[in-house]
Amino acid sequence: MLLITWLRVALLLSAVALNTLLHVGPLLLAALLKALLPFKRIRQACNRVLTGLAESWIAVNTAMLDRFTGTRFQVVGEADLKVDGHYLVLANHQSWVDIVVLQKVFNRRIPLLRFFLKRQLFWVPVLGLAWWALDFPFMGRYTRSQIAKNPELGRRDMEVTRRACEKFRSIPVSVMNFVEGTRFTPEKHARQDSPYRHLLKPRSGGVAFVLDAMGDALHAVLDITIAYPGGRPSMIDLIAGRVPAVHVRVQQRPIPAELLGGDYQGDRTYRTRFQQWMNGLWQEKDARLEQLLAAGRAEGPARP
Repeated sequence: MLLITWLRVALLLSAVALNTLLHVGPLLLAALLKALLPFKRIRQACNRVLTGLAESWIAVNTAMLDRFTGTRFQVVGEADLKVDGHYLVLANHQSWVDIVVLQKVFNRRIPLLRFFLKRQLFWVPVLGLAWWALDFPFMGRYTRSQIAKNPELGRRDMEVTRRACEKFRSIPVSVMNFVEGTRFTPEKHARQDSPYRHLLKPRSGGVAFVLDAMGDALHAVLDITIAYPGGRPSMIDLIAGRVPAVHVRVQQRPIPAELLGGDYQGDRTYRTRFQQWMNGLWQEKDARLEQLLAAGRAEGPARP
């Protein structure tokens, strides 16, 4: 049985790699045309081609996972999703599997999810160039101590956010933000002395910068809660069929008018109000996550 499992992992990984190579070639060609011929209609056409290729890549990967893993996906909640909308997507973060989950749930239902990535990820073979071609922003992701020693580092990331949001204003987009800033682990939870049972403390700065740069262009916030009743999985766990179920709660929220147009860096009162809003979202998410986990445990450990 173990041998069969690892053969399946190897075959599925090979299939995903082949799917990636087949899509990246045309994607990079479209990106090159977009860079060399910076005329409005050509850029718009290239953007449509780039988005279509990315969505095709996701659809093929998702179909393979559905066929070979047997993981049950339960999605609940109400949202008026539009493929040509402008959304700020906020989610808890436990595993790299979160990205696969989000892509499966939202592919071709809302605009392509675009993540703010660590600058080092640009050098990931093949995928780094693909993310660059799709206008994913690459940021330094500096720590507070690093920014305190060199404030220019923080301004550099703010400028990256501003430029990215300027691009995003002109195209349908879903700006994805893992507000905790890192994946949840019990060690990080204890180190933070987090007041939440299942979550790390939210980081409000990145969300505030996005709202400041394009808040009037955003339709809504999509508040996503992801739960793994069988425990936090790795990507290998998912591919090997060791993730019995994933529970996802989608909640569409309006963007509070009082949070638009504020100065998060310079206005302490506004910053406090913004952080209180984020903390309130996280308190609700923590309770919702407990409900999803409890519902998953009540279903029992049986695999599909």
